[in-house]
Amino acid sequence: MTFTTEDYTNISKRLEEVRAEIGHFIVGQKEAVEFSIYCVLADGHALLEGLPGLGKTMLIRTISEVLDLSFSRIQFTPDLMPSDITGTSMIERLENGKQQFTFQKGPIFSQMVLADEINRATPKTQSALLEAMGEKTVTVLGETKQMDKPFFVLATQNPIEMEGTYPLPEAQMDRFLCKILVSYPSKEELMEITKRTTGGESIQLNKIMNATEIVHAQQMVKEVLIADDMLEYAVDLVAATHPEAAVIPEITQYVQYGSGPRGLQSLIKLAKARALVAGRYHVSIADIKSVAKPVLRHRLLLNYEGEAEGKTADELIDVVMQTIKQGQNV
Repeated sequence: MTFTTEDYTNISKRLEEVRAEIGHFIVGQKEAVEFSIYCVLADGHALLEGLPGLGKTMLIRTISEVLDLSFSRIQFTPDLMPSDITGTSMIERLENGKQQFTFQKGPIFSQMVLADEINRATPKTQSALLEAMGEKTVTVLGETKQMDKPFFVLATQNPIEMEGTYPLPEAQMDRFLCKILVSYPSKEELMEITKRTTGGESIQLNKIMNATEIVHAQQMVKEVLIADDMLEYAVDLVAATHPEAAVIPEITQYVQYGSGPRGLQSLIKLAKARALVAGRYHVSIADIKSVAKPVLRHRLLLNYEGEAEGKTADELIDVVMQTIKQGQNV
């Protein structure tokens, strides 16, 4: 399918309307809003990390309403079972007296799924999301069922230092297109939040887009062009996160392992989504740099020395971007 310049301009305007409508309800959190939209456009999943009470759940609910998508929430707890997510087969008694198994769908069968406090469940239960996130299917009792389109998992988690949390398995972390850090609001934002939530006025959200338009926009993202030199720059960034490459001393010293191929794919997908939001049909180096931290921060595992010295993935990604220049082979 071929799209025109006018098509990209029009979809950019529509997406600006989406952001504006979300902004009527969500105060601040500009980066969280933007990258959540990028993930939707790139047909991926997002992980939002922040302290309790910062509006992560409210943000995801708001996005689903503005995009007019079916929504379900899964509250992850230590006693949550995999069947509580995917569904289970129930015995149904027929009119003729016979019995048959009927599949009762779980909350995963929605277009937008909120996995709330995902790191409070056990790894076994967390892994129940893996197939749905990666293959967009769920297999129960040997029968494979397709998810609706579009399908997104937007998960929230509390910082791992908090009591009663379980680290996400590496395989599941890699399924998330990006990891978004939700920051504490500023003084001005706190004042505005308090005014809105303690006053008598209630805000009604408008539905700006629908599932059909989103699937169309996802196809437009795939058609966004990326020049070979831009792609090579992205490859060099990802390659430089590997300690065995011995390209950057800090990476060799503090990183146990870096990003894999899925990280590179995610980098390109989000860069294309950012270009689409800006109304462009080609990726710029600014697009790649802008999405690098959210894409790579959960794909860099620090070693013991890095943890002991208080290094962060974001700091090391900054070093990578300062070191790797466009046109420089790694």
